Amino acid sequence: MDKKFFAHETAVIDEGCKIGAGTKIWHFSHVMTGAEIGENCNLGQNVVVSPGVRLGKNVKVQNNVSIYTGVICDDDVFLGPSMVFTNIVNPRSRVVRKDSYVTTIVERGASIGANATIVCGNIIGRYAFIGAGAVVTRDVRPYALVVGNPARQTGWMSEYGHRLNFDSKGFAVCPESKERYRLENNTVTKISKD
Repeated sequence: MDKKFFAHETAVIDEGCKIGAGTKIWHFSHVMTGAEIGENCNLGQNVVVSPGVRLGKNVKVQNNVSIYTGVICDDDVFLGPSMVFTNIVNPRSRVVRKDSYVTTIVERGASIGANATIVCGNIIGRYAFIGAGAVVTRDVRPYALVVGNPARQTGWMSEYGHRLNFDSKGFAVCPESKERYRLENNTVTKISKD
């Protein structure tokens, strides 16, 4: 393994995983064989990355997160402290279902808040925002803000993480980036600056 990443001395990095340049892996974390981590990621302390997991570039994983086999995170994803992924729909201690892991996809730029739970088999859309403590039991639309148990959509978010307030014509502006968005047919798109 060509080590162009940083791993704290207490981290365990198994042979046969791929870790991109500039990535930092902190105290007591474990990256298992077959995991793929992109460039410039940051894994906080006590993080587990299981075999077959794929993390894109610039993924931020806060403390105490276990990313189980079946999870795929695109670039620029944020995983909040102690959030939880599952990978089996019907787990039982005495029934081995290692061939039944269900895929969960977290698309580019999505944020998952502290202590949220993502039930396996769902897609978290681009730039979606999952509130702290939410329990996601179904797909989340791109740019959607979801909260609660079970998680329900309560609004829309910009790529900079601000709530979007759409006018009567279906347009909104991010207060930080000044980027414009359009809401049409319950779908949000960012309007090109061109």
